Amino acid sequence: MTHTAAAPGSVGTPRLSTLDRWLPAWIGLAMLAGLALGRFVPALADVLARLEVGGISLPIGLGLLVMMYPVLAKVRYDRVGAVTGDTRLLVSSLALNWVLGPALMFALAWVFLPDLPEYRTGLIVVGLARCIAMVVIWNDLACGDREAAAVLVAINSVFQVVAFSLLGWFYLTVLPGWLGLDTQGLDVSVGQIAVNVLVFLGIPLAAGFASRAIGERTRGRDWYESRFVPRIGPWALYGLLFTIVLLFALQGDAVTRNPLDVARIALPLLVYFAVMWALGLATGKALRLGYARSTTLAFTAAGNNFELAIAVAIGTFGATSGQALAGVVGPLIEVPVLVGLVYVSLWAARRWFATDPRATPHGQEVTS
Repeated sequence: MTHTAAAPGSVGTPRLSTLDRWLPAWIGLAMLAGLALGRFVPALADVLARLEVGGISLPIGLGLLVMMYPVLAKVRYDRVGAVTGDTRLLVSSLALNWVLGPALMFALAWVFLPDLPEYRTGLIVVGLARCIAMVVIWNDLACGDREAAAVLVAINSVFQVVAFSLLGWFYLTVLPGWLGLDTQGLDVSVGQIAVNVLVFLGIPLAAGFASRAIGERTRGRDWYESRFVPRIGPWALYGLLFTIVLLFALQGDAVTRNPLDVARIALPLLVYFAVMWALGLATGKALRLGYARSTTLAFTAAGNNFELAIAVAIGTFGATSGQALAGVVGPLIEVPVLVGLVYVSLWAARRWFATDPRATPHGQEVTS
């Protein structure tokens, strides 16, 4: 997140840049622009569909890479060891992401969509795809711990490759069979998941690490953080807005033609994001992780890897399936909800953690 620094010797917190202050407005305009493009320029969806390699949309992939690189370039990788040694943070993150998150989405999907099996299955797939991408943006905007976010995202990525197919089999076949419910299989290869993780996390992570290593070695840390980082920082939000426009454009027609279906899919998603975020923040508070790591725990618990969920839904059930529509509605709801939770986090920092995160460097541990 970019800030305008306070004048030397002045008292007070840094001021948000114009881009950050108006972030909800920019995101709202990006969503409207995407919906308009999808509705009134239907040929755009066909063009975007042709720009795919191995099931990955090149324009969306580019937007995600531009979005993630600046944040990962800001990470101080020499501090990552301090994060990996925090067993409270790591264990609680794994429990929230791989035990509670999928179970909660399974329950919500069956409670809210018992009569719509395609949408229900799509939501369960969304719940299985844990965060690896946009969560770094929400965490940065909420002044969370960058190093902790990088570590948790990396760990989730490893678990995703190993556990996604197994959990899909369990929640779509085994558990419904035990409960006497309808069952639907999920055919997705480990290779497909690994490629997704490599593209959307591996490339920007490697680029961010290389930027810091080369920049600090050639020009020093002061130059890197005071000159280079502020220049690339805004590009994270540019990439986010570009990605949002494309996502809404791809499904603009389906969203506007099926508003009631979208509303039914949106309701359990709203509950899911709010509950997972609140549990993450409350867990961090109870474990005395401090504001920065508590908010990182909250956003990594609430965020989902919508790229993987959409790719799996399309590859398994088809691009025009209800499962694919449910997968696409996921980020359409996640974006505005988690932007709102960024502001709730900043309020909670003062109310529950007695700290001003904007006056504290990213990643600095602030105990409650």
